[in-house]
Amino acid sequence: MLHDLTLIKDLSLQDLWPWLLTTGTVVVKSGFRILLILIVGYVAVRFIRTAIKKLEGFMIRTGEATETVPGSTKKRVTTLTSLMRTIAITLLWGIVAIIIMGQLGLDIAPILAGAGIIGLAVGFGAQNLVKDIISGFFMVLENQVRVGDVAIINGTGGLVESITYRIVVLRDLAGVVHVFSHGSITTLSNMTKGWSAYLMDIGVAYKEDTDKVVTVMKEVAEELQQDQTFGQKILGPLEVFGVDNYGDSAVIIKARFRTLPIEQWSVGREYRRRLKKAFDAKGIEIPFPHLSLYMGAATAPLKVQMEGALNQARNAPAT
Repeated sequence: MLHDLTLIKDLSLQDLWPWLLTTGTVVVKSGFRILLILIVGYVAVRFIRTAIKKLEGFMIRTGEATETVPGSTKKRVTTLTSLMRTIAITLLWGIVAIIIMGQLGLDIAPILAGAGIIGLAVGFGAQNLVKDIISGFFMVLENQVRVGDVAIINGTGGLVESITYRIVVLRDLAGVVHVFSHGSITTLSNMTKGWSAYLMDIGVAYKEDTDKVVTVMKEVAEELQQDQTFGQKILGPLEVFGVDNYGDSAVIIKARFRTLPIEQWSVGREYRRRLKKAFDAKGIEIPFPHLSLYMGAATAPLKVQMEGALNQARNAPAT
């Protein structure tokens, strides 16, 4: 090293000029290339942001055309596009960094090989995490479930409190919080997507006229639709499917109300309350479970047997 410095000191300016000129030219060219790469990267980032912004607006307009819950589409699309934007920009700047390293004269082959090995190791060690993130991405993309929905996941039902790209959080009616990773979800039933329904099995006594019962049910439903509070929650008239089954002590009439999402239970409870009062006013019996015991013709009723036994006891000779 000292020998090289001595040689440089011994060189004249005329001898150093070609070396300085060559080195300066290389530095300027490399600096210009790096600056150009940074400018191209910046322009590409701006292009990505603009393209994703336009895609976001298109997806929001398309989703809101068929959405019944205002604002839910925007929230879902914004969450999705923010992830897409972060991934795209991170990959772009990673590529820019690797190109700049090559311009600085660094050997990027070991860097790429090391990054590949690290990525492979992380991939094997985080298979479940990657599976959860990919499944969560498509869950949000396909709008399978949203915050505020009532869903049944793997047999457990509850209100969806939060959705991330890894987990779904449900809270059931008892206040218990259930956490499911996206990769572990095998069945998902959304009870409040688009619209909801309250399905009813109305039981009346066998002696009742089912046509009269249906008429009373429809009258009560029409009154409920005229109510200022409940009418705006109902999406259509009561659907009466007819006599659905013969129970042990009742004839079952099946009917359904279509309502706004998550409003089916409040509408259904109020309808049952009013229907009970209407049945009482019309004298329509709502039976309770009971059992009729029939002895048969070959067997004498219990009362006759008891009377016969008493007569035999009276006529028996005294001892």
